Amino acid sequence: MKKYKVLATPRSFAATDPAPVQLLEENDCEVIRLPTNGHTLEEDLAVFLPEADAIIAGLETYDKETLLKGKKLKLISRYGVGYDKVDLPAARQLGILVSNTPGANSDSVADFTFALMLNMARNICHMDTAVRAGKQEKPVSGLEVWGKTIGVIGTGRIGKGVVQRAAGFNMNILANDAYPDHAFLERFGGQYVDLDRIYREADFITIHAPLTDTTNNMINERVLSMMKPTAVLINAARGGIVDEAALYMALKEHRIYGAALDATEIEPACGSPLALLDNCILTPHAGAATREASLKMGLLAAQNVIDVLRGKECQYIVNE
Repeated sequence: MKKYKVLATPRSFAATDPAPVQLLEENDCEVIRLPTNGHTLEEDLAVFLPEADAIIAGLETYDKETLLKGKKLKLISRYGVGYDKVDLPAARQLGILVSNTPGANSDSVADFTFALMLNMARNICHMDTAVRAGKQEKPVSGLEVWGKTIGVIGTGRIGKGVVQRAAGFNMNILANDAYPDHAFLERFGGQYVDLDRIYREADFITIHAPLTDTTNNMINERVLSMMKPTAVLINAARGGIVDEAALYMALKEHRIYGAALDATEIEPACGSPLALLDNCILTPHAGAATREASLKMGLLAAQNVIDVLRGKECQYIVNE
């Protein structure tokens, strides 16, 4: 019998490569998967959480009420970067560490950001859907990306990846970050500027910031009214950063060219009014959904579990 029980909630964890599970099993951990029994996630957590020594967690919420059920819980190891769904003060109070996997999905999300940008600029999804329905006879005119101005909000690992790709498209790069890395940005001919300048000048605005009290609804009616009528907004970060009601009106009235959202307030956003608009692309938080990112995130999340359970130093703890 294994010494530790590790509950893994993400369906994609070790789905394409068993190496993360093998790593855990080699280190005396039994990996427990949630059953596909029609129960809600909350119901399953109520059953399995009390016996878990650690959780490899997806995007589900861990509030204080949920954390109190983890009688043996020592670590929530986020399978990804963001941890805004975890009550960090409550976890700290209960002696539960929280870790993440920074950098493991950066290239995948940066790639996906550019895919959304190109897709929206050239109306690819719209034309594909119309052709399949037998309604599209002529191409829909779009926008070029080459040589345009991009505004990158947040230059952490993912934002920096977007900057590198933008340089390959000969784009004029404007960026904003609370902790600017001037040396990095200058290598790619970019400059840090205030947010209002990005809103006014950028042809493409991409968001790579965490959801905080400061960034909540930061893309609001005021911001949208400043943007060019040919501007495209991309959010591959977190739902809640964009005021979706204000965005809906701006898109419906064609005050901006388009938007592509991989992160929305409710995911998936199939019931959102935004889903009715041809100039908005909606995806189900898929930026990190590649074989490569899944493996890297899985291995790092598993190693974080092993380090904590064995009493070793874990460098990716976010609530110490």
